[in-house]
Amino acid sequence: MLITGASSGIGEATARHLAVHGHRIVLGARRTERLAALVKDIKQAGGQALHQELDVTDLDSVRAFVAAAHERYGRVDVLVNNAGIMPLSFMAELRVDEWNQMIDVNLRGVLNGIAAVLPIMAEQKSGHIINVASVSGHRVDPTAAVYSATKFAVRALSEGLRQESRDLRVTVVSPGLTRTELFDGIASPEVRAGARAMVEQASIPASAIAEAIGFAISQPDGVDINELVVRPTAQG
Repeated sequence: MLITGASSGIGEATARHLAVHGHRIVLGARRTERLAALVKDIKQAGGQALHQELDVTDLDSVRAFVAAAHERYGRVDVLVNNAGIMPLSFMAELRVDEWNQMIDVNLRGVLNGIAAVLPIMAEQKSGHIINVASVSGHRVDPTAAVYSATKFAVRALSEGLRQESRDLRVTVVSPGLTRTELFDGIASPEVRAGARAMVEQASIPASAIAEAIGFAISQPDGVDINELVVRPTAQG
């Protein structure tokens, strides 16, 4: 069970949730000190986990991450493509560097994960790729144009992969307003304040998304949960 972006938020919650249910977890992220602390917690609770530094924008880094898991366990059954960033801003602010970062992490990072695991899963004739998108992959709001574009793209490539595959399961999980560190990356003061106000009014914990991921994984081999949208009841 490989999880990218596992040092906080949905990735961390998913690691904890799946470890409790007996899955062997391999955690990847750039903040290795957080990963080490998380692995320690999981092991102390009786779970199995290891970690490796990971930059999802670097294909070689992703391949090394997958290779380490494959060498350790001899299989790669599930990849949770979770790493993502969300520096929301108005288009007129022309934050081009942030646009490119979102494309690199949110889209290229997902593609790199798929590229790294697909040969192994094809040889196994089994595997499950879970791509974390967003409700912003279903709707577009002001300040979220580029972020939404990356998440729409994740849904599109996931559906294409699903149609091309008969041995693999492919799931898209689209969280609504979730209490994570994603909002901390918003540089625009006005946008950040608005986003935080929305989170305070209506949001769900990261554990809710972790449970949705666990639900998709727990289905029998012949059952493929293709898409889950999980949002607060109060979210418009």
